[in-house]
Amino acid sequence: MPPSPTLSIQLVTFGEPEAPDPATLLAWARAAEEAGVDRLVVSDHVVFGESLDDYGDPRRGGVSGGRQPTGPDGSWLEPLTVLAGIAAVTERIRLQTGILLAALRRPVVLAKTAATLDRLSGGRLDLGVGVGWQRAEYAAAGLDFRQRGRLLDHTLSVCRALWTTSPAAVHDEFLDVEGLHAAPRPSGGIPVWISGRPHRRVVERIVRHGDGWIPWGEHMADPRPGLAIIAEALRAAGRDPAELAVQAALTPVRDRDGRFDAAATFAPVPDLVAGGVTDVKAPVRLPADPAAARERLDALVAAFREALDTA
Repeated sequence: MPPSPTLSIQLVTFGEPEAPDPATLLAWARAAEEAGVDRLVVSDHVVFGESLDDYGDPRRGGVSGGRQPTGPDGSWLEPLTVLAGIAAVTERIRLQTGILLAALRRPVVLAKTAATLDRLSGGRLDLGVGVGWQRAEYAAAGLDFRQRGRLLDHTLSVCRALWTTSPAAVHDEFLDVEGLHAAPRPSGGIPVWISGRPHRRVVERIVRHGDGWIPWGEHMADPRPGLAIIAEALRAAGRDPAELAVQAALTPVRDRDGRFDAAATFAPVPDLVAGGVTDVKAPVRLPADPAAARERLDALVAAFREALDTA
């Protein structure tokens, strides 16, 4: 019998002029765990260029008509650092980067950082990765934006090698090295979730590296058409599509008075689960007050469980 679908929420770790203060973030994390949320998700940007227009351009990896939630001077906390702090004040809830611009980090350093975080959290890390949309971010890291997909593939290959073998070897277009020793190695492995639309390169990346899929763009709310493409590729490679985790991001629904309608928001859940979705990311804006945040999260979890009961 497949595992029960899980509930995720995105923690807002950015803001303008300032990101939420650390005490608030940690209080939100504790409240989410106590309420029964299964996974916390945090996002990533390292730097911004002057123009953020490409966020609205699907040809550059953006979302059609989308707008970046802050301007260039917005404050964005580094996600792996945030998750390390959250790991220290929680015990059960899973910790996901959604998504980490992994190729901007040196692969061997990322492998060590992720393995350390996974160890400190008791094996709770889900590493969600993607290529991003911003040329300036790659330029600032001294990387070619046009090679972003190949750079991500290289990064994941290095991480997998260091996590699973000793001595490890990597032989590709970016690195030719062997005899590498890097411990700790995650005993249960670190699940890697690949973000993107189900285009050829993304599908190939999922088949090769992916334990999960984080849909992007028009596929976020309903991954089922894209999942059919991915499932066919997985079967062709000898993998069982049922073993792939799939995250859907619900679209908030409001009633006539403009208030959040939890029942209507979660109404698609039964059909999504029947179509292969394993994780539902629910929209929520948490107040700074911990008690009020807990109350909102309790209602969210109750609505999710009620929707599952009808599945």
